Amino acid sequence: MVLAALGAWFACVDAGRLSAAPADYVNPFIGTAEHGHVYPGATVPFGMVQLSPDTRITTWDGCSGYHYSDNSLYGFSHNHLTGTGCPDLGNILLIPTVGELKMSPGEEPGKGYRTRFSHDQEEAHPGYYRVYLPDYKVKVELTATTRVGLHRYTFPESAAAHIILDLWHGVDNEPTETQVVLEDDHTVSGFRRSAGWGGSKVFYFVAEFSRSFDAAVIQQDKQDIVAKQAQGRDLKVHFDFRAKAGEMVLGRVALSTVSVDGARKNLRAEVPKWDFDKTAQAARRQWNQLLGVAQVETKDKAVKEAFYTSVYHAHVAPTILSDVDGQFRGPDEKIHQAEGFDYYTEISLWDTFRAEQPLMTFTQPQRVNGLVKTMLAHYKIYGQGTLPVWPEGGKETWCMIGNHAIPVILDAYNKGFRDWDANEALAAMISSVEKDREQLDDYRRLGYIPSGKDKQSVAKVLEYAYDDACIARFAMALGKTDVAEKYAKRAQNWQNVFDATTGFMRGRTADGQWLSPFDPNRISPDEYTEANAWQYTFFVPHDVPGLVAKLGGDESFAAKLDDLFETKAKIPNPLVDVTGLIGMYAHGNEPCHHVAYLYNYAGQPWKTQARARQVASQLYNNTPGGLCGNDDCGQMSAWYAFTTLGFYPVDPASGVYVISSPLVDKVTLKLNRPYYKGGEFTVVAKHNSPANVYIQSATLNGQPFTRSWITHEEIAAGGKLVLNMGSSPNMNWGVNAGDRPGIVK
Repeated sequence: MVLAALGAWFACVDAGRLSAAPADYVNPFIGTAEHGHVYPGATVPFGMVQLSPDTRITTWDGCSGYHYSDNSLYGFSHNHLTGTGCPDLGNILLIPTVGELKMSPGEEPGKGYRTRFSHDQEEAHPGYYRVYLPDYKVKVELTATTRVGLHRYTFPESAAAHIILDLWHGVDNEPTETQVVLEDDHTVSGFRRSAGWGGSKVFYFVAEFSRSFDAAVIQQDKQDIVAKQAQGRDLKVHFDFRAKAGEMVLGRVALSTVSVDGARKNLRAEVPKWDFDKTAQAARRQWNQLLGVAQVETKDKAVKEAFYTSVYHAHVAPTILSDVDGQFRGPDEKIHQAEGFDYYTEISLWDTFRAEQPLMTFTQPQRVNGLVKTMLAHYKIYGQGTLPVWPEGGKETWCMIGNHAIPVILDAYNKGFRDWDANEALAAMISSVEKDREQLDDYRRLGYIPSGKDKQSVAKVLEYAYDDACIARFAMALGKTDVAEKYAKRAQNWQNVFDATTGFMRGRTADGQWLSPFDPNRISPDEYTEANAWQYTFFVPHDVPGLVAKLGGDESFAAKLDDLFETKAKIPNPLVDVTGLIGMYAHGNEPCHHVAYLYNYAGQPWKTQARARQVASQLYNNTPGGLCGNDDCGQMSAWYAFTTLGFYPVDPASGVYVISSPLVDKVTLKLNRPYYKGGEFTVVAKHNSPANVYIQSATLNGQPFTRSWITHEEIAAGGKLVLNMGSSPNMNWGVNAGDRPGIVK
């Protein structure tokens, strides 16, 4: 159902051809059920504001503030995390109510301002959300710009209409200090400082309403006070007015991490007029422009919806932290100036370096330099001698392992995004891995990390080794041979945790002995990060041929992969983060994301073709439960997006994509011409169907193509890759040694 109020702007896009617009295939509810941890509300690409309903503010499945199984909501707050395993944000909540004034949410509807809602009266599109609140008979519509959320409430006739501002509310965090100032009869400003994940964060706001309120009262510590401003922890405000039947009241709320003045500048720059439909139309246009980079053709509408929703989810984070004037509050709590670029946060690098960041080099090349500049600015500002690990709300959380800003920066450099100082970047990389934190000192001294309680020792060795390989490549590109040789040698530390007797990556004691007892099925935080030995043994993306050799060669390696997917063994100690299981393959967590593509390295690409299709069809769909695990700021979605195209960056910083089996008949990448001279690159899967998953033959620009991999440069140059598909494996295509992906020097 399309709202009449939005009909005009839906129709004007694409000359009324609703089905032609990519945004119409996006379903923001995908991933809001089960453990996807995404939100359905209104945002624009990389927006600072994510204006969305909050249905729960505690529990692991409440990380985004919304879960599809809920039937009541608190209200609508202005920033949210997407797909994370930790909760936070949910700042500056508004809720319209009618009737008896209740200033606390209550444990259930009727006992506070919390209200019922139902999904049959709820709707979401990119940049737009609406829901009907039956307890108040109010229709709520939300849209957003980068830094401003715009509300439209349609009230029934009432002498007791209210809008409540609750600064106590947050997603699994409480305020440490808040402030409100009633500036005039339609404006309120202030801030909310909270101590949640990552430490203390502050968001300033300015909120304006389209009509004057008849009264406004500040409540402090649950008591009404007679004042125009207040400061403390538990502050709320109720704005009261008489409403006519069908009267629309708009509210525009701008955020800033810098100051109220910064929020006001954002408000004036982005929403200067009271035009909800125009703002929603502009948000939709932004999404259509981004989503339209990939134009897919398929007879399966469900696949098309899953694909475009995946691209959508892969671009709601990272989020912009800087104001319209470039100012932002850094990880040191001080105010800084971004010159000529947007400063970003919500960069879940342990997840997104794998596929989301490489995807953005195609879909949003204009942002790549800004992301690198953000990382280098973070390095200088924070003063810890380390590139960002997981910045959230502008603060460093130190969440997860590795130093994966390193491959992201290398990937950008290799693809020609170089509007920053490469030598400065190399120095920051080296500093990051030479610090004495997270057992890096043991890693350098011993070549491995002795296992110990919750040390995640094996996982750290493998991921540090990959970072070292990336430093070596970067140094070589800059002509620093001695540096390159040092880190290339250290990148082979992965071999120090490979146990040839068991065929698994395994923990060691301080004296070098293998840790016993050993159960490869068991999740062991002493050795692995949210995983077991099966899931981490295959993480050597910089030297897959070396791993193939360690595991006994092509046949043995492929057989080991088969065992991973086909074993009937069970994980004896399941973990909520280890989901999406096919055998011991766990797609719901990132260490496995490249694994289905590894058969190509062993000369059995037909198995990659089948496995990638299997994972995509079993673990993704176009329903609210369509993600098998946390979306992790878009990485789960980026995997599906790449797999739909028919290739994936196993070694994310290499510029090499391993070919699998496209999920659609045809896809055309509309490449941004200032960055890519080729204009567009097309993948055609002839005779494609759920049964025809195997590549029979291929051509690239009309010439026979036998490689099971393709380079970034070949895609950037434009052209057409044609894959002839069939129902039986072709055991000759992509098999020869020269046709397999190899080691990138």
